[in-house]
Amino acid sequence: MEHEASQRITRLTPLDDVLTRIAATVAPVPPVSIGIEAGRWRIAAEDPVAPAPHPAHAVALRDGYAVRSEATADASAYAPMPLADARAIEVGEPLPAGADAVAPADAVLADAAGVQAVQVTEAGGGTLPPGADAHPARPIRIGGKQLRPLDVAVLAAAGIGRIAVRAPRVEIIAARKDRIIRQVAALLEGLIADAGGDAFQGAAGAGIEMALRHGEAHFTIVVGGSGQGRHDRSVAALARAGRVEVHGVAIAPGETAAFGAVEQVPVLVLPGRIDAALAGWLTLGAAIMRALTGATDEPAAISAVLERKVASAIGLVEVVPVRVQGGRALPLASGYLPLQALAQANGYIVVPAGSEGFPEGATVAVRPMP
Repeated sequence: MEHEASQRITRLTPLDDVLTRIAATVAPVPPVSIGIEAGRWRIAAEDPVAPAPHPAHAVALRDGYAVRSEATADASAYAPMPLADARAIEVGEPLPAGADAVAPADAVLADAAGVQAVQVTEAGGGTLPPGADAHPARPIRIGGKQLRPLDVAVLAAAGIGRIAVRAPRVEIIAARKDRIIRQVAALLEGLIADAGGDAFQGAAGAGIEMALRHGEAHFTIVVGGSGQGRHDRSVAALARAGRVEVHGVAIAPGETAAFGAVEQVPVLVLPGRIDAALAGWLTLGAAIMRALTGATDEPAAISAVLERKVASAIGLVEVVPVRVQGGRALPLASGYLPLQALAQANGYIVVPAGSEGFPEGATVAVRPMP
């Protein structure tokens, strides 16, 4: 006896159309204020401002002698100029009153008779003026960007103790108990953290529909059950709990992915294969996270030359893993992406829907494999 599939894909929606729907329906989550040290890899929701000028006073940028520059105006090795007020100073120390420059050690002659200039030191030389690092009138321009460890160090050094970030809570629901789905969920946890979110595993013991109705997340991802098999029910559960915007996306792999919402919470249903789930995340999930966090950055790409051609079907956006070395990119698989190909890849390329692929020798944009 044949079993009728519980859910059908009638057409594959172009990826650009799905991204347009995401942009129209997914809004940034409210910002929260956190301590600056906890801000690593979060998405800043503001352009932070230093509470006071930094440095508060002019400081030395080099070791040497704090001097009045005009006192060195005619100095040379043949005509040293006495510097009655010169004072030894080290990097980071504030300049004493009356000094406006730091003469390097080889620009002065210091002996028992005192300090003499043997070179001219220009006004401001070797110094950092007040407010040069940060000033309340000049935002530091971090809003919408992921806070790298360097950014955190810079903000903390400028005296900023707290910052507003957008950190979506993302629930991951496994459609069934399965080794591969469990690994997909673990992969997604890491990808969500990398995108500035907080992931947690949802309980689907009472059924996917119930889990969707009673979720407490800003974004929900269901792993598995997106296809047309007799045991696939995830998209049908989404339809009962909320609404399905799209079922079937023109991406390869990952064609059976679905996007919808329960009330205002976006829901992404991903296939239960690692390759298809990864492609769905790279093309759809990451876009939803950018909308939720207000992120303005996208993964940086490098240029590389293809070592062999990549063929692709017109109408599909295809994710192709590659191994890049010495400016050359070797395509490792297309369509179905074997586990070993994913493990060997350090980047991926995206073939646009309107392209039949890339010829050998073509220069392509390679994004880093997460």
